[in-house]
Amino acid sequence: MLRNILGSIIALAGATAAVLSPFRAWYDGRHGTDFRIENLFSGLTPAHAVLLGSVFLPLAFAALLTLAAILFRSRTVMTVSGLLVLATAVLWLVQRSRLPAGLNTNSVGPGLVYALIGAALLLLAAVVMRGRRPHRVPDATHGHDHPLPGSYDPYGDTQTMWRPPEE
Repeated sequence: MLRNILGSIIALAGATAAVLSPFRAWYDGRHGTDFRIENLFSGLTPAHAVLLGSVFLPLAFAALLTLAAILFRSRTVMTVSGLLVLATAVLWLVQRSRLPAGLNTNSVGPGLVYALIGAALLLLAAVVMRGRRPHRVPDATHGHDHPLPGSYDPYGDTQTMWRPPEE
């Protein structure tokens, strides 16, 4: 339980950093909200974007996935959330590297750093979280726990497995 609480705190910090990142300068004084989602795949352009058409959208979706992962204690969803933030930042960096030599300067702003830190924190939270464990019920005949029917049995207890009726 302590690992889930610690992982949730780390995840909330990562999601906050990811959501704040588009509102900071990413490149040459331009905020992340100025870059269209299409720019992540087709190249950076000087055209501005609306908020929900900018890189804010995948980062906000990752924050919603983070909240769902915390609520359901899902390490898998937390990992997907971290990878979505990381993919957004990496795709943006790839497009930035494709700029002509005169425009490709080293003026990366704090917004991109926030996104990368947010991705790292989300992936760390997925590692720290314990997630859900299978529920076990006590068995009166053997004195030890058996998994509920249909759940995963990590010990391979064959006495609880279903067998077809013998003819």
